[in-house]
Amino acid sequence: MSKFIYLSKEGYDKITSELEELKTQKRPELSNKISEARDFGDLKENAEYHAAKEALSHLETRIAKLQETISKARVIEKKDITDQHVSIYTTVQLFDIERNMQKEYTLVSEEESNFQENKISTSSPVGRALLGKKIDEIVEINVPAGMLRFQVKNIKMSI
Repeated sequence: MSKFIYLSKEGYDKITSELEELKTQKRPELSNKISEARDFGDLKENAEYHAAKEALSHLETRIAKLQETISKARVIEKKDITDQHVSIYTTVQLFDIERNMQKEYTLVSEEESNFQENKISTSSPVGRALLGKKIDEIVEINVPAGMLRFQVKNIKMSI
């Protein structure tokens, strides 16, 4: 049974754009490189040919993954989100009780997560622990580095 992959409109557009580029630009480029390398002769010792074939294999794997993501995608719209509790596409402001500091995370799908941008997946340990929490609730999260304790300070919609 296939699960849905929830995406923002922006995330969906980014994935479809990448897929289009891979299919219409990158795939033909690599096919041409393979043809050119094949013209060099003996394929057993033709490093350019083997490198191009391997690159094409990686590209086809990426294309298949993107196509699968798109086939399972469900675009989440603003009307689907509330700021009454933490859910996908909400930004949550937290107070780290142990370190006495503020943190802010936006919960997104696994496909859109980017730790440098404080976008964490709802399937990550922190994301799973935050789902459904409300303002002023205390959240204890067991992570490899130890126990984290946060208080939810604010929740806002991020799309």
